[in-house]
Amino acid sequence: MNQLVYDFITKNHDHILSEWMEMMKRNADGRLLKIVSDNMFSQTSSEFIDVIITNTENNNEEFSAKLNDFAEKVVRLGWPLTFVNDGLHKFTRIVLTGLLNQGQVPPDEISSIIKELDEWSAPLNNEIVDMYTQTWERTVSLQRIALQELSAPLIPVLEGITVMPLIGTIDTERAKQIMENLLVGAVKHRSEVVLIDITGVPVVDTMVAHHIIQAAEAVRLVGAKCMLCGIRPEIAQTIVNLGINLNEVVTKNTLKKGIEAALELTSRKIVDVEEES
Repeated sequence: MNQLVYDFITKNHDHILSEWMEMMKRNADGRLLKIVSDNMFSQTSSEFIDVIITNTENNNEEFSAKLNDFAEKVVRLGWPLTFVNDGLHKFTRIVLTGLLNQGQVPPDEISSIIKELDEWSAPLNNEIVDMYTQTWERTVSLQRIALQELSAPLIPVLEGITVMPLIGTIDTERAKQIMENLLVGAVKHRSEVVLIDITGVPVVDTMVAHHIIQAAEAVRLVGAKCMLCGIRPEIAQTIVNLGINLNEVVTKNTLKKGIEAALELTSRKIVDVEEES
């Protein structure tokens, strides 16, 4: 980078940061500013400027480390990539305007300074996009793994009785996860009865019903009985209208009734204990 530009950035760090923050806030999406406190916005903005300045110092190792930390932080904060890219564009504009206002650039060198700023900011922008994308993909991948672990848990509630509560939409990928967790969990917990609770499933169509029937068949193959709980009136009506055959699956309208039926199947029942006088 041109020594004149580098000296201007380092000497006017605080002024550039203040002007940059004011300019970014004016143009920022209101939703972004609502989720980030003023203090956090100020701190993160300062870190962004430091990342840019580190790049001007040709310290590639330090720059990569700072950029990686910054990318992870803005992804967690929910800053859009367009906001970060726009920030770099505004930074170069502030620097150029400041140099011109202070008369530090001779008229015959203005075009060369603009060209040098563009040549400096273009690879920096590419680096930011690449690092941001990698961080975002890594974050999404970790979130997907976590969701898969939580999307279809098989929970042992009593000896020989396990429950799988399902919440949200069931697609083909999730259905595979449900099937795998059911089979592995039924064997692991030595389940005699497995209750699939669909109270939290908003829509049961032909595909969802097909996956549930397949899961029930698979559970029977490993020696356990399967029961479908949470059949709400609207779901029952949908199943009838679609002509879906659930004759081979025991159904209950609530999880409570399902557990009571599971206790009967395992020769147990719930009894009230009289209080001693």
